[in-house]
Amino acid sequence: MSVAPVELRGLRKTYGELIAVDDVTLTVRPGDIFGYLGPNGAGKTTSLRMMLGLIAPTAGDVRLFGEDPIADPVAALADVAGFVEEPAFYPYLTGRRNLEMLAALDGGDGERIDEVLRLVELDGRAGDRVRGYSHGMRQRLGLAAALMRSPKLLLLDEPTTGLDPVSRVAVWEMLSKIKAERNLTILITTHYMDEADKLCDRIAIVDHGELKALDSPLKLKASIPGKNVLEATFSATPPDWEARLQRLPDVETVSGEDNIFRLKSQNGPATTLALMELAARSGVTVHSLSVQSTTLDDVFVHYTGRALRDALQEANPSEGAFALRRN
Repeated sequence: MSVAPVELRGLRKTYGELIAVDDVTLTVRPGDIFGYLGPNGAGKTTSLRMMLGLIAPTAGDVRLFGEDPIADPVAALADVAGFVEEPAFYPYLTGRRNLEMLAALDGGDGERIDEVLRLVELDGRAGDRVRGYSHGMRQRLGLAAALMRSPKLLLLDEPTTGLDPVSRVAVWEMLSKIKAERNLTILITTHYMDEADKLCDRIAIVDHGELKALDSPLKLKASIPGKNVLEATFSATPPDWEARLQRLPDVETVSGEDNIFRLKSQNGPATTLALMELAARSGVTVHSLSVQSTTLDDVFVHYTGRALRDALQEANPSEGAFALRRN
């Protein structure tokens, strides 16, 4: 059986009376994209720094492929690359020259620079100075720098923070492609629910330093009471239409006004099918229909007792920035 890329056992970090990470235990499976999900101040970056050996745990253990990054950082980080918070580069040098310098510092000859630039779609801008790069391009250059080491594990701290929606989706697609082509394990921290839902195989939800939930996005959403809300607009409806809708399978409540009805259901697909069949039998035209299903926002509220947007508003700003270098 292969060794787990990441194992945390009872991981804890305190700063005086402040508990940044509180008894976190989890295992990242080989080949997964694993999401460490929570608001700023939840302990995500602190956990990542302990994984990389940048800070020592107050208690508990970290193992990367079975090795301790504090006791033996060279062995533990041999197959690991990534960045914490934001990759750092020399702005007056070109993207290519920055990668050449990093390769030299890492003891390599830079033979993979062209390959990784193509992977992150920066080959056409490699000769431009980094100070002219957009934020998204700098994030991709950081990913290129990490990939030069041919790692088996990528640790990325909020790789899409500050990006516009189109750039975020591009990074998701890039990470999925790189993972599939290179059989990588990727751990990312994020506070974007949609990112975790679309990108990650498994998710750990953390809040106030504590691990609140851990599973696949699908199973996490299935673990809480159903929230399926159907909103439908009909043509002229019979007087008892609301009562008929109430008798549909798994419907909990129905409300309506002016031929617009809202149904809360325990099983969205089953209720939707039954609603369409009822309308066809009754000669009622469905002009529009939308279904809102359980989301990871609902999961976060269920396990933490508050909405993520509220958690983000009360969180402290994250600190510092580091780029991972091989010891």
